Amino acid sequence: MRPTFIEVSLENLRHNLQLIQKHTENRPVMAVVKSNAYGHGLIRVAKFYEELAVDCLGVALLEEGILLRKSGISLPIVVFGGVLTNQISEYLKWNLEFFLSSSENIRELERICEACEQQAVVHLKLDSGMGRVGCIAEDSAGFIEKAVFSKHIFVKGVCSHLACADDPEDPMTVEQLERFLDAVSVFERLGVRVPIRHLANSGGVLYFPQTHLDLVRPGILLYGVYPEPDSPHLLDVRPALQLKSQVSFHKSVPNGFTVSYGATWTSTKRAEIATVPLGYGDGYRRAFSNRGEVLIGGKRQAIVGRVCMDQFMVKSKNVRSEAGTEVLLIGEQDGQSITVEEMSAWAETIPYEILTNLNERIPRIYTNK
Repeated sequence: MRPTFIEVSLENLRHNLQLIQKHTENRPVMAVVKSNAYGHGLIRVAKFYEELAVDCLGVALLEEGILLRKSGISLPIVVFGGVLTNQISEYLKWNLEFFLSSSENIRELERICEACEQQAVVHLKLDSGMGRVGCIAEDSAGFIEKAVFSKHIFVKGVCSHLACADDPEDPMTVEQLERFLDAVSVFERLGVRVPIRHLANSGGVLYFPQTHLDLVRPGILLYGVYPEPDSPHLLDVRPALQLKSQVSFHKSVPNGFTVSYGATWTSTKRAEIATVPLGYGDGYRRAFSNRGEVLIGGKRQAIVGRVCMDQFMVKSKNVRSEAGTEVLLIGEQDGQSITVEEMSAWAETIPYEILTNLNERIPRIYTNK
């Protein structure tokens, strides 16, 4: 019954996946659905990608992987985050693949797998320059050898993460690729099967075809959004998410009237003010205060005053916006649009943060034409 909701186009998700597959010469795809599928809804989106026969799903947390298994997802699921010893038995129980990042991880994993007579399926994580998790690529030969010859570990993949791939001119991506490939060459020197090599995130998919290797890991691009507001648009991806609401209250205010907490906006003449039932409690950023805009009747209307936890106000340019009038916050209305990339510029952040902030308090509906 809530007038505020997210509408997700499954048709656009399909379109974006097909574009990525064509652009990467039909490389296998790991569809990244972490952080509630970038705000689009973890379970429904994961099930849709399973229907579209992607090769595997990528999540950040053990809990996300377990939730997908409990929801009936049978695709391979890869968990990106670091592994703690007390989590290993859960990875095995739920048949989840995970990133292995250190020799210490190997010792603990072997001990637990031997005790429960199971084999772990892992992807060896090499740090080629991100500096987050993973064995440093230049020092990884011993780590790789231990994993490969372990009785209880099946090395399905070897991977790294690109730090600067959103910028097609940044030389670091090529440097990372060289470090990664040099480290991976140890498999051939050991005379063993080379596992699936994967490196390309959305930026790599877009701008660095040499990073596509054996599998690609698109995230935000799958959802029709570019990694940075000024990223060159090479693929005609379509945004899959629209955020909609309705005017909940309208009033006319006189000259000199203040709006919202802190009285940061004051009318300079008589004004029409519409209240929208959405706020930072839903993940709609407080940074949009006195900066953002919405669409009402196909016309841009400015947010005035501070965004509250559950509501915010817009100045509707002397047009009465009665209760029940549609308000478009992300998406298209009457030929006009507000994009996630534009909103990230208002908040001086990145599109990822705008999408992933949209929390579970907002209901989601799914359309498929």
